[in-house]
Amino acid sequence: MPKALITGITGQDGSYLAELLSEKGYEIHGLKRRSSSFNTDRVDHLYEDLHNTGAKLFLHYADLNDATSLEGPLADIQPDEIYNLGAQSHVRVSFDVPVYTSDVTALGTVRLLEAIRRRGLHCRYYQASSSEMFGSTPPPHNEDSRFHPRSPYACAKVFAHQITVNYRESYGVHASCGILFNHESPRRGETFVTRKITRAVARIKCGIERQLYLGNLDARRDWGFAGDYVRAMWSMLQQDSPGDFVIGTGESHSVREFVEEAFSYAGLDWKESVRIDPRYFRPAEVDFLQADPSRARRILGWEPRVGFRDLVRMMVDADLADLERTLAGGASALRPAVPELGHR
Repeated sequence: MPKALITGITGQDGSYLAELLSEKGYEIHGLKRRSSSFNTDRVDHLYEDLHNTGAKLFLHYADLNDATSLEGPLADIQPDEIYNLGAQSHVRVSFDVPVYTSDVTALGTVRLLEAIRRRGLHCRYYQASSSEMFGSTPPPHNEDSRFHPRSPYACAKVFAHQITVNYRESYGVHASCGILFNHESPRRGETFVTRKITRAVARIKCGIERQLYLGNLDARRDWGFAGDYVRAMWSMLQQDSPGDFVIGTGESHSVREFVEEAFSYAGLDWKESVRIDPRYFRPAEVDFLQADPSRARRILGWEPRVGFRDLVRMMVDADLADLERTLAGGASALRPAVPELGHR
């Protein structure tokens, strides 16, 4: 039974990846930061009591901020594959907490790679790189496109990407970077713009709220389904030679198009509800991102299965169903649609 270790396992991508690896017969270990809440709802359906000899999912407390907390699990588990998905991944928030973002997203990667090197682990390593690294570079973007990051998050991701390449070239680590374009799902965090939109659509449809506040509606992104993208992550580590791969649909849509599709699918007029709030604009905007995933298609045989329209509708359906279950349960209070913080 192969062993995999996932940082960020409680996030959107980590949960879909854990499902995929479980289906493939892996023993899965996830690193989780200590907090006062469990925050494991995305992977609870995979968990079995540790007293059950058939258990295949194990969680360990560790933090990318703390090098010593990483070395223990690595030494004990001796994983065959490591997927580094952990990060402070909210672009807008990275402008508010640039030092923390850099420490976790950039230096956290160094700590993990250095722990692999010092422990002499013979494993395969996946680094979650980001389309935000391209920033203002004109699309379409492929593996040779120039990086021009436009946020602290993107700058940290460029460092993490380049240090991974350096460990591959310097120490022979089988390390691959997936430069993933925006990927969404019903499990997306509620402050990210796509989930913020679909969650607000459900609440407006049910009469709980009236308005949705957004920032730049003209920003264009290459949006795909997170469940498709974890297949690409796994495929990268099955290759004989490591490398870097752009993963995306090859299409681009504006935030406005996402809003229009989500509201119209629910039978609503978005113009009656959507308002612009300047607080949600970024200090430096990324206007247009679009992937050229031809290398991934050629070498990995990877293709996205869920298109833009189906993705939006999947998310709206999930948020409507979730809200209807909550209302049917007679909840006395419902959380506001979005916290005061930004949305992308």
